[in-house]
Amino acid sequence: MGTWDIGPFDNDTAADFSYRVDSASAEKKADVLRTAFREVTGTGDAYLDADLSMEAIASAALVAAQCPGGEAVTTSYGPKEPLGVLPVELRAEAVAALDRVLAEPSELLELWEESDGEEWKTGVRTLRGVLAGG
Repeated sequence: MGTWDIGPFDNDTAADFSYRVDSASAEKKADVLRTAFREVTGTGDAYLDADLSMEAIASAALVAAQCPGGEAVTTSYGPKEPLGVLPVELRAEAVAALDRVLAEPSELLELWEESDGEEWKTGVRTLRGVLAGG
């Protein structure tokens, strides 16, 4: 899985995703995040690939960093370039994506449940709470 910890950027997929965010022009950075959310929510009841989930969680962390109570993304695996002010409507899309990540059938959820994934799930739920404003 290329994962070394439970944080949003503590896996190879999210670190690679950061490069994609950095590579986007200033005007397109929000679109990169929105696409990550929509790829997850667009799966409906189909099996959700872990890589899509990891990108959505990383995107959600970037959006949450601009919310009241959000934590700055300070890891060296996150984007290096500033994101600018992100559209507020991304918060609802991020919440929907995180809800989908935590719902079956989800490969990332299954992988974490094979180990002690409660701490990971708590982190995702905390991130969701920041995005939902509570």
